[in-house]
Amino acid sequence: MESNWTLYPRVGLRSPNLSNTTVNLQESFEIDLEDTNWILTSSFIIFTMQTGFGMLESGCVSIKNEANIMMKNLVDISLGGLTYWIFGYGMSFGEGTYSNPFIGVGDFLLDPPVGDALMGPVFASFLFQLSFATTATTIVSGAMAERCNFKAYCLFSLLNTVVYCVPAGWVWGSHGFLNKLGAVDIAGSGPVHLIGGASAFASALMLGPRLGRYARGIAPLPMGNPVNAVMGTFVLWWGWLAFNSGSTYGVSGAKWQYAARAAVMTMMGSFGGGCFGLLFTLVKNKGKAEVMELINSVLGSLVSITAGCFLYRAWESLLIGFIGAAIASGTGPLFDMMGVDDPVGASAVHGACGLWGVLAVGLFADNPIPMETTNGRSGLFKGGGWYLLGVQSLTGLCLMTWGIVVTMVLLWIIDKILPIRMDPYTELLGADITEHRIRHGQVGVSRAVSALRPFHKSNSIEEIDAIGVNTGHSLVVNKLHEAKKKKGVFQMFSNKAFVDDQNQPTGSFTNGGLLSKRTGNTDNALHRTLDSMVNDLNGANFKNKNLTKVHVIPENLKGKRYKDLSAKEIEELGEINAAQDRFRYRFHEEDYRNDIDRSNTANIRWLD
Repeated sequence: MESNWTLYPRVGLRSPNLSNTTVNLQESFEIDLEDTNWILTSSFIIFTMQTGFGMLESGCVSIKNEANIMMKNLVDISLGGLTYWIFGYGMSFGEGTYSNPFIGVGDFLLDPPVGDALMGPVFASFLFQLSFATTATTIVSGAMAERCNFKAYCLFSLLNTVVYCVPAGWVWGSHGFLNKLGAVDIAGSGPVHLIGGASAFASALMLGPRLGRYARGIAPLPMGNPVNAVMGTFVLWWGWLAFNSGSTYGVSGAKWQYAARAAVMTMMGSFGGGCFGLLFTLVKNKGKAEVMELINSVLGSLVSITAGCFLYRAWESLLIGFIGAAIASGTGPLFDMMGVDDPVGASAVHGACGLWGVLAVGLFADNPIPMETTNGRSGLFKGGGWYLLGVQSLTGLCLMTWGIVVTMVLLWIIDKILPIRMDPYTELLGADITEHRIRHGQVGVSRAVSALRPFHKSNSIEEIDAIGVNTGHSLVVNKLHEAKKKKGVFQMFSNKAFVDDQNQPTGSFTNGGLLSKRTGNTDNALHRTLDSMVNDLNGANFKNKNLTKVHVIPENLKGKRYKDLSAKEIEELGEINAAQDRFRYRFHEEDYRNDIDRSNTANIRWLD
């Protein structure tokens, strides 16, 4: 080992040329080769938490919005990551001339050149902090689910870097006023989770509840996919280990021991949260275990243990996780009673538990000798007096206030540019179909289209194909079903596909592709029938005026009563009804009688 190294060095940068650098490096970021390897590996694992958040959030909302949630996670990485590189990292850790206790200035557009002595450590540090920043934004997306305009959210994700990066600098930057006072947060209960939870609370408050959310009380709405939510929790659990252990910022000196301790204490805290959640949900629901109650208990305990993940003993970690789970379980219903509609529970899990995690350091923290993480101080219960608890309380208050106020201002500004809230029509149909042209089956979209038709043109919605459905096959199957109902010769196709097999020409469809083995099959009536159908549906006889086409309901027929339809219009509707896979109008004698009964009301057609 080099002569300038001690057994437990605080500064551990092994570089052949320390003078050849153009970038200022935070003191706590001074890392060697082994540390860089640890940090990079942890960063890669932390990025998988985006998968966990996406699965958890999409599993909590209705199916018609699940793809929208995943799209928001993509946006958080792409846009949030870009702005973090442009100015976010500099706001948190910049050491320029104009840095001050409130905000860092410098190291914008970070890009140390090849040959710079600190190129590797700086890039490793940037990547690790980037993973924290994008996580803080992703926490907010769940609270805004199912009623936030996607384009407005993109703008929010682009600018939300400011909400996270400024207070992160207060706690972790060498310029930060909370850092100078001695605030302690190992892995982000405050800067990541409390900021994210406070921002989620403000977002839910600004957006208002989903349509009809509290019409039947404050009980949670049905989950879209509970299995995905549980799988997402496991992915987050895995990512949390890297979150906490990686925050030792290396394994050199004594750091490897505290990295191991952080991992074990993280698991101990989650054990406490899981035990509370299981007990709570079984007692509350008389022997039935609610999925989200257990999930939020585990996540609440993980958030709580994050600030002091290697500062506690095992039994203390269990207790902190247990209390964190209790806070998450109690705060969620409280927010619902206030009308704060948070579909995923981010406000309670990350906000309330993040605050508890910050305060727990002031109560239970040990002085991690020989590391100087707590500046030699201990928590109140460890004989350290009131100072650390006071600083941690101030930290929680500052972070919570900043997260709520700045998020409200940011959303208010964005709303002036793009409406942040979906209009009712869009919200009822779901973001997947209106924002991303994805139509799920059996999720109530067709009923919403029918109910909204008198008030909104919906041709573009009706023409969207259902996800996972081969509409070409659906058309053929529809025509086969229709053929079974016909007597005699089936006249729907231009080449009379359903005439007697003996009179059919052979090889009716010869454009089946080079690998088609059934082209020209004269021994199978079904093959000849399908050949004819595919011929028509693919437009091979496009010059034939009798070629059957697929239509949507013409505008001039929408809303008409059965008695007002001409014979030609009824025939046209019958053909459309046979050709469409979903979104079908049905005009029967029963509809006519219903029209008479409600002659003065809007004529609404319900769909399958």
